[in-house]
Amino acid sequence: MDTNQEFAYKGFVLNGFIALLLAIVLFAAMIYCFILADGDASFAILGGVLLICFGIYMNGFIKQEPNEAKVLVFFGKYCGTFDRTGFFWVNPLMSKKPVSLRARNLNPDPIKVNDRSGNPVMIGMVLVWKLQDTYKALFEIDSQSLAAYGTAGSRSGSVRLLSQAFENFVRVQSDAALRQIAGCYSYDNPDTPDALTLRSNAEQINEELVRTLNDRLSMAGMHVTEARINYLAYAPEIAAVMLRRQQADAIIAAREKIVDGAVSMVKMALDKLKAEGVVDLDEERKAAMVSNLLVVLCGDEPAQPVVNSGSLY
Repeated sequence: MDTNQEFAYKGFVLNGFIALLLAIVLFAAMIYCFILADGDASFAILGGVLLICFGIYMNGFIKQEPNEAKVLVFFGKYCGTFDRTGFFWVNPLMSKKPVSLRARNLNPDPIKVNDRSGNPVMIGMVLVWKLQDTYKALFEIDSQSLAAYGTAGSRSGSVRLLSQAFENFVRVQSDAALRQIAGCYSYDNPDTPDALTLRSNAEQINEELVRTLNDRLSMAGMHVTEARINYLAYAPEIAAVMLRRQQADAIIAAREKIVDGAVSMVKMALDKLKAEGVVDLDEERKAAMVSNLLVVLCGDEPAQPVVNSGSLY
């Protein structure tokens, strides 16, 4: 059997309620021996032995809720992962390391990175992750040193510290992955509209971010189900300049559209005047009319009409 990855525990498992009934019987026998110990020392020795056995026996109970698991280790040997839901009893000499298989959120603070163009940007993300391989999570990374199993005080404290160790590992790797992705793309690229950018191609960037995170976290038995960039802005030191550039790009784009429309309208007016024979204009008059129409159509302010009461010629 390959012991380098997670497998289900296949050892002896007893229903917890049956094991509890046996514990009551063992406890009653221990009390009975201590009652008879006044007349016979052998009963006192037997009661002491039963007391030790009772203490060891009670360490075998397991109570689990959905999406929880116990990693079972027998004197340093990995014996499997027990993920059945309910109340059970297993070998009390095995240490039982509880882990949570539930999905968790991570929403770190935005970080400052340089995009592909070298511009400093503030970028943040939110991701959803969970444990997928308990063996790797506990034995492939140094997570237990923080949790201090066997030396820390309460079980709940150890579980909390172990969860913090996992979250710290995910936080460090997610920071590195986000910096890697942000450095491969520009914040925006108006000169090359088809190029992928952080601002305009969120879905593609998020998909690549998920792949990068899973590559980094697979060694720790963790899996990212979703990761999305939830904050993106230029760094404060260049935000004002970049805002003016974006405004200039928007003004230029709007002007181009206005000019295209104005030229189409002028051409349509000239063609219609010629086709219907309303007036016959020479090239100089056409040029003047085109100039006047473009001023009217492209100007920011409303045009002031001038009534010409004389002849066109």
